[in-house]
Amino acid sequence: MRRCYVAGRIRSQRDYRERFAKAAERLRREGWSVYNPAAANLEGLPLARIMAHVLPQLCECDAIAMLPGWWMRLGGAWIEYLLARYLGLQRIYL
Repeated sequence: MRRCYVAGRIRSQRDYRERFAKAAERLRREGWSVYNPAAANLEGLPLARIMAHVLPQLCECDAIAMLPGWWMRLGGAWIEYLLARYLGLQRIYL
């Protein structure tokens, strides 16, 4: 089964868990195995530890799904997008 990573803004987004979960469910209905970093229970860890956990997950995926508004601020979603692009992953814009 093909694997997809969900990426989007988390910082300062109150409803990020719900937005990520909704996107993950949509992708699963479309036949993807999904990695949802918002469901990884990494809250409270230093940013370096969070990225050290999620970026290897992205490297194991076939695609990245970008949530609306991901590009509005520089941050983790940009890093994830650039890495996915560098790796030649399929990009899905939700």
